[in-house]
Amino acid sequence: MSDLVVAIGLVFVIEGLAYAAFPGAIRRMLRMVEATPDASLRMTGLLAAVTGLAIVWLVRG
Repeated sequence: MSDLVVAIGLVFVIEGLAYAAFPGAIRRMLRMVEATPDASLRMTGLLAAVTGLAIVWLVRG
């Protein structure tokens, strides 16, 4: 359980740094996401989730 909390904390750190360092790029990216069809966002999200799961599985074995 503590690993999950640490992982969530790291997500906040990385996301916060991106917003702090590149606010204009984040705005442009969000506009692009808004214009992307739902099916593409779903497939990208699923691919990211599977990739993340594979990384965790390989590292934690």
